[in-house]
Amino acid sequence: MSATAALSPGTREISIDGVRQVFHVAGTGPVCVVHSGGPGIEWEYLRMPGLEQHLTMVYLEPVGTGASGRLDDPREYRLDTYARFVHGVVEHLGVPKVFLLGHSHGGFVAQRYALDHADRLAGLILFATSPVTGPEFWADAVANVNRFPERHPDRREAAEIPQAFQDAVGATDDKAFTDGLRRVLPAYFDDYWAHEQTLEPMRAALRAWIDPQRGEEPAPFDVRDRLGSIELPTLVVTGAHDFICGTRWASMLHEGIPGSRLTVLSESGHMGHLEQPETFNRVVAEFARA
Repeated sequence: MSATAALSPGTREISIDGVRQVFHVAGTGPVCVVHSGGPGIEWEYLRMPGLEQHLTMVYLEPVGTGASGRLDDPREYRLDTYARFVHGVVEHLGVPKVFLLGHSHGGFVAQRYALDHADRLAGLILFATSPVTGPEFWADAVANVNRFPERHPDRREAAEIPQAFQDAVGATDDKAFTDGLRRVLPAYFDDYWAHEQTLEPMRAALRAWIDPQRGEEPAPFDVRDRLGSIELPTLVVTGAHDFICGTRWASMLHEGIPGSRLTVLSESGHMGHLEQPETFNRVVAEFARA
């Protein structure tokens, strides 16, 4: 298939190592492959119509989610697996280089891919992510979740967020995982209720699959000592009120990757593309043009 055909708008399906990989193409301009977070969360929360005016956005449905295929062994849902599927799509698109935007867990995938396949990238966009996970990372996230009700004392639903987070983490099937994420979703925003009318349809439609949560990494994700080898143009974006991948972790990325740019969205949490879309779109579009 020619690059023109592969990048025409619509839904595409290819096979990588015998597993179905679905992706969606929208927009015009330089190609930007987009990897959503989770793992296990449906891609559509990350749709960015504003950026489609500047870039040809290629939204992946990560393996194990949505219409993409499933792995026989859930333990194989690892970062190197996701990076392999990214590479399969990049090869299929048939263009010399692409931008790669990774959000949250997708940012872990993007970093892994950049370290292994820098020659295929025009630039790297690390959105609400971190160069490390492990006990300290998760302890920080849990502490922030537990403090979330203090930020919204007038919201009854805010008081339920810490328990909802624990329920999502402890889910054992798709329904429980999806329900838990829907309940905890306000924690992913600076002020969910200020945008509730716009965000509630997304929340109601949110779906998630538990198997990708069962992946077995050989070690906690930590590429801090390799960031200096990333010579790609890199944009780091985070929200000032991101409870899980906030400024502490974004600063590590910015300080570790030579020449990287850092943008902190002052009125956003983990979902800056939804809370401050105009600023987010402008910053990413300017980065891509540069």
